[in-house]
Amino acid sequence: MTESNPNQKLSCGTTPAVADKPVQRWSAVRKREVVLRLLRGESLEAVSREIGVEPYRLERWRERALAGLDASLKERQEGDPVQAGLDAAYKRVGELSMEVELLREKIARLEGGGSFPRARSRR
Repeated sequence: MTESNPNQKLSCGTTPAVADKPVQRWSAVRKREVVLRLLRGESLEAVSREIGVEPYRLERWRERALAGLDASLKERQEGDPVQAGLDAAYKRVGELSMEVELLREKIARLEGGGSFPRARSRR
């Protein structure tokens, strides 16, 4: 069984400009370690040269990591009473919005002189 080399060159069927570039796959763990180095204050250019990844790509990794961090900190825990209250309030606002919409339609029909459709007999 052979191990794959992360710096393995592309083989036949590629253009010469692309064939000279090493193929690397960066796992989430490796990206996290690089981003942590950047967040600790290491120079973007130094890290870029050391690991052979373009600075714009490292900046993108850092931005995505910070966005994920922000999103995870905004989430509320299961069973949070504040979240339960917000959910109930959103539900009530939805119900009231529907009621207002139906009442506006009814008012428009009354003011327009249009008649309401007859109710069907329940017998």
